[in-house]
Amino acid sequence: QVQLMESGGGSVQAGGSLRLSCAAADTDSTYCMGWFRQIPGKEREAVATITHNGAPRYGDTVKGRFTISRDNTKSSLLLQMNTLKPEDTGMYYCAAERNCVDDYFWENGPVFGDWGPGTQVTVSA
Repeated sequence: QVQLMESGGGSVQAGGSLRLSCAAADTDSTYCMGWFRQIPGKEREAVATITHNGAPRYGDTVKGRFTISRDNTKSSLLLQMNTLKPEDTGMYYCAAERNCVDDYFWENGPVFGDWGPGTQVTVSA
């Protein structure tokens, strides 16, 4: 099992920025990793993922505003969120899956991998 722990959430006004971090012990370059979010009243959705070959993928609502990156040497995953909007409010989760199937990981998150406990992001108008 992989232990994941998110940090960096908080409250910000619209237009502001936050940077989420995920400490991902025991992961390496064979893992797909990603950020998912649960917005109140909606199903959990993928925000941004990065495959084991480093290719990023973004949801349509965050393209151009969010940037995902990983540091395999430090076993960490980052999400830089700029120009935040009230509709970005939600619980953000880090996820990891070894040798994932990219599309399935995007649609469903990890099958045999793990989720972090989540960090709350609140954007006020």
